[in-house]
Amino acid sequence: MASKVRLYVDHALGEGQSVPLSREQAHYLFGVMRLAEGAVLSLINGTDGEWDAAVIKAGKKAGLLQCVVQTRPLQQPPDLWLLFAPIRKERTAFIVEKAVEMGAARLCPVQTAYTQNADRLRIDKLRAHAVEAAEQCGGTFLPPVDGLHKLDQVLADWPHDRQLMFCDEMLLDKPQTLPALPGPWAILIGPEGGFSDAERATLQDLPFAHPVSLGPRILRADTAAVAALTMWQQALGDWK
Repeated sequence: MASKVRLYVDHALGEGQSVPLSREQAHYLFGVMRLAEGAVLSLINGTDGEWDAAVIKAGKKAGLLQCVVQTRPLQQPPDLWLLFAPIRKERTAFIVEKAVEMGAARLCPVQTAYTQNADRLRIDKLRAHAVEAAEQCGGTFLPPVDGLHKLDQVLADWPHDRQLMFCDEMLLDKPQTLPALPGPWAILIGPEGGFSDAERATLQDLPFAHPVSLGPRILRADTAAVAALTMWQQALGDWK
């Protein structure tokens, strides 16, 4: 029977590998989930796949696990980045969680002209949300979460072999088809209030940027992220 508990650990995984637990991890496993010595759970670390591990020592403040067998190899997502402007805390967390679940390979917060709450952004919190999403969705890969960068700087340093799906709310009545171009991609979602005229003009002039409509209605930023990831995955990703 598959383990009902999955835990992300920042430690190498392999047959016979011992994995020490932090105080927080020990509290979760032995205080919250009530696991005892001999119990088996699933471990992931983002690189070594999924492993069954047995509890060797169970304490209130520490513990020790031992890897037994690999249950799933590492499953790499498509080479897709998600660029998004931070919004309110709980909605930004939603974007991160859904991006992990839906197979983004890298999460890139960007500051645009109309971005609000940028000074309140906690990258460590976003990374924690990414870990929780990977644990819960059955994924074996953990996408990195970048620090916040200004959009114009990101575009100035852009790798020109990577295509950019630019979700433009001004195209409500002018639907655009996502070009079926191979290679790495990224999706750009704007903030509440959308993109400025200057940002839109810059993006429209970039040869690697492809304006796309997400339908006949203006979507909230967190909804737009899910819609855009769905569109890309069905057209070019590992859902087709």
